[in-house]
Amino acid sequence: MPHTNLPFFFLAQVVFVSGSVLVVTLGGIVGSEMAPHPSLATLPLSLMVVGTALAAVPAALLMQRIGRRYGFACGALLAIGSALLAVLGLEVRSFALFTGAAGLIGATMAFGAQLRFAAAESVAPQRAGWAISIILLGSIGGAVIGPEMATRSPSWIPHQPYQGAFLALSALYVVALSLLLCSRNPVVASDAERDQAGRPLFEIAAQPAFIVAVLAGVIGQGVMVFIMTATPISMHVLDSHSIDATARVIQAHVVAMYLPSLVSAPLIQRFGAHRLMIAGVGALGIAVAVGLAGRELMHYWWALVLLGVGWNFLFVGGTTALVATYRPTEKFRAQALNDFSIFGVSAVASLMAGALLHGFGWSAVLLSTLPALALMLLAIVYIQAHGRQTAIPRAGRNP
Repeated sequence: MPHTNLPFFFLAQVVFVSGSVLVVTLGGIVGSEMAPHPSLATLPLSLMVVGTALAAVPAALLMQRIGRRYGFACGALLAIGSALLAVLGLEVRSFALFTGAAGLIGATMAFGAQLRFAAAESVAPQRAGWAISIILLGSIGGAVIGPEMATRSPSWIPHQPYQGAFLALSALYVVALSLLLCSRNPVVASDAERDQAGRPLFEIAAQPAFIVAVLAGVIGQGVMVFIMTATPISMHVLDSHSIDATARVIQAHVVAMYLPSLVSAPLIQRFGAHRLMIAGVGALGIAVAVGLAGRELMHYWWALVLLGVGWNFLFVGGTTALVATYRPTEKFRAQALNDFSIFGVSAVASLMAGALLHGFGWSAVLLSTLPALALMLLAIVYIQAHGRQTAIPRAGRNP
């Protein structure tokens, strides 16, 4: 398989992340202005994550049926319509329409989440970690573009300050559609591998390495979404930080999510995925401690940056470990289960974040993540204590 797929996937990742970061930046703020009750302010963000969870399995199975190329194109077409629906919701000041649009943008993220797997399939197995890291690095562009659209859009359409951002987003999705149509379907298996019978999903999922890999994604994404969802409201609505400061914190957070991809792949090759996951748990724990230390801009900024670093180490480590736990004929089912688990838990976390923030405050949001971090650490310790047969595989190693 030629490596020319990676540039297309990289640029498409920029666009898909721009959309998600835009909704993260503006969703809670728009919700605070339009929602019928303050506790519903984070509903657009929550439904975005719910949409990703609900679409995770259909997106993977659609790609199994029609191929990566046309599967990604379908996701981009859905994204264009979703952004335009958000424009309409803002125009008529309909919280229901805007929230529905956020949910559909979330569904497109399920297609975007498959980019990392498609990239891993486009290279030799031992290069899978590098390919995943390259795609995640593309998200830095989204971390810059999303908040920039949010902060600049008020001057574009003065009577509706956020409408221009979603118009610009729809144009970016058109670019992504064009790029993805230029890609090719990865060829990842020899004839012998394709003829190899796939195992039952339960047997795949029962592997200790698979369980820990999925758990890393579930806890990393769940904790990150839980805290990130509450941050714009805590900063802007409760603590009166400016929209610009709030956007910059979210921007720094998303950059911190993906910039460590420059080192995460070589760290996995040097130390193994489980040690990278331990470092991720440590970074998330420090993020919680910094967030508890104060409510000034610097506390939010450092907490969200560390939150991003911790997410990266858990997510990249888990994804790299995951691709070594299934055969080529099993990939779509295994990937669907992984992403459904990750985004399903994230959906619950985002739904709880707004209610917990309004009911008990920012500190309660932070403290409630500690049991999940302890569980992740215990799972890794358990794997290490039970020897090589249950160890997390390194990049490129097959079960």
